[in-house]
Amino acid sequence: MIDTRSLAIRRLSAYAIVLLIVAGCAAPTPPPPPPPAATSDTSERSFDEAVNLATDGLMSQLQQRADPLAKAEAKRGVMIDPMVDAASGQQTGATRLLEQRVGERVQGNYPQFEVMPFQVGNLSKAQYLVTGTMTRIESAQTGTRQVFQIDLAATDLKTGTVVAQASSRARDEALDNNPTPYYRDSPVLVKDKVVDGYINTSKTAPGQPADPVYFERVATATVISEATAAYNNESYADALTLYRNAESTASGEQLRVLNGIYLASWKLGRTAEAEEAFGKVVALGLSINNLGVKFLFNPGSTDFWGDAQVSGPYGFWLRQIARQAAATKVCMTVIGHTSRTGTAQYNDRLSQRRAAYIKQRLDKEAPELTRRTRASGMGFRENLVGTGTDDARDALDRRVEFKITDC
Repeated sequence: MIDTRSLAIRRLSAYAIVLLIVAGCAAPTPPPPPPPAATSDTSERSFDEAVNLATDGLMSQLQQRADPLAKAEAKRGVMIDPMVDAASGQQTGATRLLEQRVGERVQGNYPQFEVMPFQVGNLSKAQYLVTGTMTRIESAQTGTRQVFQIDLAATDLKTGTVVAQASSRARDEALDNNPTPYYRDSPVLVKDKVVDGYINTSKTAPGQPADPVYFERVATATVISEATAAYNNESYADALTLYRNAESTASGEQLRVLNGIYLASWKLGRTAEAEEAFGKVVALGLSINNLGVKFLFNPGSTDFWGDAQVSGPYGFWLRQIARQAAATKVCMTVIGHTSRTGTAQYNDRLSQRRAAYIKQRLDKEAPELTRRTRASGMGFRENLVGTGTDDARDALDRRVEFKITDC
């Protein structure tokens, strides 16, 4: 019998190799004409107006690249890698709406292009890969952070070069900024060099290469996208299989993958597998000095949130953080964060107390950490979301970070 899982992995690896060879080793071709300039508009518009403006700016640049020898009826394929919030790396209701509206605008207004599903089999068929981000910025009109900058970029899949980029600004008029289920349930800040590379690519000027850390892993990204969609649809068994397929690839060691294995295992009631997966998340986070964990506390206290559905796994989270830190013999600072509610002085003290409590729990799990860790409070000075809503939308602002320091 044919091992379909192995076959899928081999196909994925083959596509990744082809992508790298084509992007990096193809025979040189005559230099193309200078790329069209990126388009940017700093006027603050409604969301729909801003999306249309950025999309039209992007597509007008791609239209200028039309091959005069190509058949008129031949459509150029466009794939859209799911769009993210630039500060947190999360997908939200707003970023999903952005992705949907961009796809609809391209499909409805630019008949020479075809929007193709973001799937590994389409990497050899599509011509362009579109990435996009939303970044909350301060409004020039009101002085509040009620505006999103939208950044879109199109990368040539054959060369790995960004060939179009456009930006616009949208007012936050009742946009759904809740994280999608995967990111809502995630115990950690899922933002590593691959996600940073995606964000950087979306802001890259035409004529410059896409971020290589991101672009060289696009084949794996298609599987991650499919796995995340399965998780969001509560198909946890399918999600787990897909995340494990992604993990088996050469570029599978990513926070999104290991975190997905943890989440799907936990949802399926596989506690031992979930703890093992979380240990891998912690190990990777410590190795790249980027581990922020969403411990949720009762308001104004150092007591964990009482709902077992939320705080139930905190015990083995702490155990794995302590074990991994002890095994690698690192020194680290435990940094508490709070959301933007209350005075700065109050939140500085509260974040310090919460960090001290986490340090105490780690020291109990691994006494050798007592001299190698210290607690620090950051208050709300390093908020990623900054809305002060104290709900799922700004849960990352109430994280506890673990930063490696010199011993």
